Amino acid sequence: MQNNNLSDTDIFGQALTDYFQGNYEQDIITHISLDETDVLPLPYLFRNYDQMPVLEQIALGLSKGKVLDVGCGAGSHSLFLQNKGLEVTALDISPGAIDICRQRGIHNAVVSDIRNFTDSTFDTILLLMHGIGMAETLYNLEPFLLKLRSLLNPGGQILLDSSDIIYMFDQDKDGGYWIPGNVPYYGEVQFTTEYDGIKSKPFQWLYLDYRNLKIVAERTNFIVELVREGGHNDYLARLSIDL
Repeated sequence: MQNNNLSDTDIFGQALTDYFQGNYEQDIITHISLDETDVLPLPYLFRNYDQMPVLEQIALGLSKGKVLDVGCGAGSHSLFLQNKGLEVTALDISPGAIDICRQRGIHNAVVSDIRNFTDSTFDTILLLMHGIGMAETLYNLEPFLLKLRSLLNPGGQILLDSSDIIYMFDQDKDGGYWIPGNVPYYGEVQFTTEYDGIKSKPFQWLYLDYRNLKIVAERTNFIVELVREGGHNDYLARLSIDL
């Protein structure tokens, strides 16, 4: 996960550090503006390939060439691809997360917001674990995709997963959904994270249905492919550009 509005305390990085150092006593709690509270288990962030969801496994299998893993967290995807012989850059805004990536043996790990990253270009950009959410809003999606496009080599690709969260809203007997009128797009939510009694500042996140992804991505001259649908309103998509 890459929180674009980190508070002064690197909550995510501290949680990863505690787990990596054998001080695992609690998990990260996430609070979402849709009145949902969930738990992000720290062991899940250190999972190996066999423990990954099938959409992530497919994405790793499709990865090629020089890879940028955006919002890399503890680096599980980067580490797998590096061990396969690919040249990987692990990128996260959390200094603690990047420190853990380096300790796990990832050769190139960088602390940066993707919006400010200009160091290189890549054949594959990974946005896994709902990484497209870094766009924050549907309105911001087009400039966000244009930024990613500027980091791609000719023939490059973006592999991303996301979810259509329409199911989280009440449905009437005619099949329509009750969505608050003050919400520009129902997939725009606000998160706070909590760990060891410390809460982050609220930050925006985008859950994106495939239809809107396709509309905006094609507007930015990507070739859009639905690679695979998951079992929980989720999907894996590939955005590519011509040679």
